[in-house]
Amino acid sequence: MAINLLLVTLLCILISTVVSQSGSPPFPQELINAIISPTPSPSSSSIPPTPTPSIPQTPLVPALFVIGDSSVDCGNNNFLGTFARADHLPYGRDFDTHQPTGRFCNGRIPVDYLALRLGLPFVPSYLGQNGRVEGMIQGLNYASAGAGIIFTSGSELGQHVSFTQQVQQFTDTYQQFILSLGEQAAIDLISNSVLYISIGINDYIHYYLRNVSNVQNLYLPWSFNQFLASTLRQEIKNLYSINVMKVVVMGLAPIGCAPHYLFQYRMKDGQCVEEINDTVMEFNFVMRYMIEKLREELPDSNIIFCDVFEGSMDIIKNSEHHGLNATADACCGLGEYKGFVMCLSPEMACSNASNHIWWDQFHPTDAVNAILADNVWNGLHTKMCYPMNLEEMVAFDS
Repeated sequence: MAINLLLVTLLCILISTVVSQSGSPPFPQELINAIISPTPSPSSSSIPPTPTPSIPQTPLVPALFVIGDSSVDCGNNNFLGTFARADHLPYGRDFDTHQPTGRFCNGRIPVDYLALRLGLPFVPSYLGQNGRVEGMIQGLNYASAGAGIIFTSGSELGQHVSFTQQVQQFTDTYQQFILSLGEQAAIDLISNSVLYISIGINDYIHYYLRNVSNVQNLYLPWSFNQFLASTLRQEIKNLYSINVMKVVVMGLAPIGCAPHYLFQYRMKDGQCVEEINDTVMEFNFVMRYMIEKLREELPDSNIIFCDVFEGSMDIIKNSEHHGLNATADACCGLGEYKGFVMCLSPEMACSNASNHIWWDQFHPTDAVNAILADNVWNGLHTKMCYPMNLEEMVAFDS
């Protein structure tokens, strides 16, 4: 295994040399996740099972639909030709099945926890469906790792389903509901369901921060943020036109604290890269303001914005309170902060991810996802959703 790992590492360095540009990360997000598919790590069996939130006896909404990137991809990229795949261990080692599913985490992602809060099953991947309405009626997950708001963001990783394409897939699902259930039943289903959107981080990781197409000379960070927000705004309006009324829009996480950038910028003592975090905070500010205006513009809509940066920084600053004592190092990876090489095999992972904030170079652990989901649901640990949380949204519209 040591020889195989060395060969894989050398291959990763070769791939990175080919795809990276000036100022770009040596290993872009999710680039090498699917190079090998190793056997399970015996150490993962010591991890206690993920606690399950209280589940309503009847669903609070008809369905939960998900659009986004690797933060919420539950397996769509398993069906694509891409390096951005999490279909091998140790990914999924602490999931309910203890097997990889395509989630970029050791366990559950935030929408898994929120689905249970809503009284729904885990949302299945769109590309994993056989096209029968029975498998889609309680929701679908269209999210694709590597996807961004900009169509070409993450394209160096291989195939992915962009934000606009995911919106089109959702529209196709709506049309299928009309044909199978009838127009009024389809309208009732969609208008009373929740759409969760988590996208935009790859437009920085794979586009702006890598200065693709000399974008940094064309757009200052503020102008780039405005461009992304306006594109997202238009797609939300398009979704509203097909009766999507309840929308949760997630802001961006503090990737300036991610192990990849701590390694790349050679940060000392786990200090975050402030210039990256400042840009993310700016985007979230623009998005929150845009959502406020959109709520006024679209009658009967209920759109909320959840500031992931705010919630994540609260976790980092109060890590000991949450039982998280590894705040800078990833659980799985190689190099300083385990931010140089992505998570490839069980041997690269720590024995206990439950006390880590970061699972790999860019993605949080199941423990962090659970905390963030609690905050989206009812602000249990800190307020991060505006003007209301998801529980209040569901109660308000019931």
